[in-house]
Amino acid sequence: MELVMPTRQAAALREIESGPATLDASRFSAVNRRRLSAPALRTFLAIADLWGLDEQQRLLILGLPSRSTYYNWVKAVREHRDVTLDVDVLLRISAVFGIHQALGVLHATEAAGVNWLKTPHGATIFGGQQPLRLVTSGTQDGLMTVRRFLDAARGGLYMPPNEADEGFTPYTDADLIVS
Repeated sequence: MELVMPTRQAAALREIESGPATLDASRFSAVNRRRLSAPALRTFLAIADLWGLDEQQRLLILGLPSRSTYYNWVKAVREHRDVTLDVDVLLRISAVFGIHQALGVLHATEAAGVNWLKTPHGATIFGGQQPLRLVTSGTQDGLMTVRRFLDAARGGLYMPPNEADEGFTPYTDADLIVS
């Protein structure tokens, strides 16, 4: 009996079997970064405004460029001139885009998504703090942690307790039946 896989799965399996793929370094060329930088930064500024971020929070998200560098970037993109951001800055902005998109999927309104960012959260990774604290921690890891958490929530891997969970008694070893 022959196993038939959908085309995408078969292609993915062939790629895995052929060994690790190499990263296409041309993605990080100055030409590509220049093409992406201005629209990415303009969109970041719009999201930062929506989230109510102050200057320090914006700088932390972007990896702490100097204030003069930041304001030169902002001035250039608002005048529709080209800028070329570093890969690190573009990665950070990409993480913000992923967070923003996930909030839009998970919440009925933008205001509800922003409220989620600014409300202390009980998930272990947030330690009772606002998710925005991780976003504005100044680290890529903080940004990516929030993005991954939200991506998992979009996939149904994290569900906050609800009325169905009220009165639930955790199972014990005595409840397990092995036959």
